[in-house]
Amino acid sequence: MPCEMDSKKGQSQEGPEALFYQVRHPEAVLAQLNSLRHDAQLTDVVLLAGGAPFPCHRAVLAACSSYFQAMFGGGLRESHETEVDFHDSVAPEALGLLLDYAYTSRISLGEEGAAEALLQAADMLQFPEVRDACAAFLERHLRSDNCLSAFQLADAHGCSQLREQAFLSCLDNFVSLASSPELAMLPGQLLKELLASDDLNAPDEKIVIQACLDWARYDIKSRQGYLAALLEHVRFVLLPSSYFKEHMFNERLVMEHEASSALVKIAYEFKQQLHCTKMAVNLSMNPLARPRRSGHSLLVFGGRSFTSDGVFLVDVASHSIVPRAELPSPRKEFSACALGSHVYVTGGRGSEKSVSKDTWVYDAAADIWSRAASMLVARFAHGSAELSGCLYVVGGHTAGAGPSPASPSAALKQVERYEPITNTWHMVAPLHEGVSNAAAVSARGHLFVFGGTGGVSRGRPPCVQCYRPTENCWDIVASCPQPWRHTAACPQGDHVFVLGGDTECAATTAYRFSTVTLQWSRVGSDGLSARHLSCHAVACGRCIFVVGGYSGAQRGKMLDTYDPATDTWENVASIPYALIPTAFVSVWKSPPP
Repeated sequence: MPCEMDSKKGQSQEGPEALFYQVRHPEAVLAQLNSLRHDAQLTDVVLLAGGAPFPCHRAVLAACSSYFQAMFGGGLRESHETEVDFHDSVAPEALGLLLDYAYTSRISLGEEGAAEALLQAADMLQFPEVRDACAAFLERHLRSDNCLSAFQLADAHGCSQLREQAFLSCLDNFVSLASSPELAMLPGQLLKELLASDDLNAPDEKIVIQACLDWARYDIKSRQGYLAALLEHVRFVLLPSSYFKEHMFNERLVMEHEASSALVKIAYEFKQQLHCTKMAVNLSMNPLARPRRSGHSLLVFGGRSFTSDGVFLVDVASHSIVPRAELPSPRKEFSACALGSHVYVTGGRGSEKSVSKDTWVYDAAADIWSRAASMLVARFAHGSAELSGCLYVVGGHTAGAGPSPASPSAALKQVERYEPITNTWHMVAPLHEGVSNAAAVSARGHLFVFGGTGGVSRGRPPCVQCYRPTENCWDIVASCPQPWRHTAACPQGDHVFVLGGDTECAATTAYRFSTVTLQWSRVGSDGLSARHLSCHAVACGRCIFVVGGYSGAQRGKMLDTYDPATDTWENVASIPYALIPTAFVSVWKSPPP
């Protein structure tokens, strides 16, 4: 029978193979070895860092680090020497802390500066668990004044999570970092990565250009050749034409370098083309014209009833909703989609419930409406999305042959494409399954349609349908995890976030769909609740903005933002209770002349 003893003393077990073990034995051995180290007893090697000696035991070092195991057990020169000098490649304080960890399994990370030096030493001497602990410590202490150094440190030492969070912090705080000495010390490739991001928080592109010039001037001889690679990511079209004439064309650092000079001239010519209104939407796909996060405006289309009659600007800075122009023709169950700085409102039903094929265009910069060519099929409860500078409308209903003119047809399969340059509509390949009240988005050069009533009516979950424009065909690529209708979908990189719906179950969950693997994963945020029933959502920058929806019979009155990177929610503004959102879009601010 087993005989149990006090855990502090040990445990034993009787039998053919009697076993005794002391729980505290490993800790006691380490403590004794550490005492021997401090007394320089039985030590067989001395590590030197910055001239400071650290007597220790080879066996302990080799047991803790593959670096020392290779050094002392691999037949290297150091395996026969009594001293190993790291000179200035390892900070003495960091080496002392690593040795404390090797002999005690504990380490004090202390202040940020010490943690940075410790991370470098831990990575070099191959203490991966200490490196990761330092990275987590630095991530918790990220601020605007240390994110650049953390970004560079994490990149150099392969700390992916710290790198990602430091990168995001650099994007958020770019205005304060642009003129800092630390930015001038940043490697060109890392600066280029920051400038390439649409999430760079630069309200004025002049700040970006000045940062590029300051960085190049820090070492003109070696950096002028790389300046063109940085300028490729400047959104030149967001600058006024006068800036080119007064500054860029007179900047010797730019104009005396062939590649940089050519780039600026191309950007100026491109900007002049944008004076042609018809070309603006199509050419805005060019990275020279694409605005950054601060160059977007959020617009809500709604009214006092389910019939929308106005446009409302969301002022995120002041947390307010500002009325803009009225809809020229009030309607409900329409679809709205932004192409550049214009919003295309298609179809819907008017006050007399007649189904419309109208296309109205709202110029967000001028706050005026104009009319475009009508769709080929009158429809309502349809979806719309932008793809490669064109507008696509999918599914919905049209007027059927029921007892009244408003009787809806079955869910439509027809898909139309609108080309802004020619102001014409064309039929493209139809959906495999007709849908209505489905979510349509574009991602990675394809059109994706999520849910809709078509699949539900057949007693099985609705599907994800994908349109390939080069082949003009649709594929069913996945099933939906919820019977979605009246849901919202927002593309973010290679993923599409889908949330909301017209059932309590669908509204309290959100999913992320990979457009690469075509697989679903559930978003586990505690912020999702029934208030997102039949909500509207749009991606702007790296966040998702959500407006409207219901919690039971109570209509939602908040505009919230969800950050997928941190899985957190934040309230942006209150929606007037009299305003019922019908559509929600993000438009580009019009570039200056």
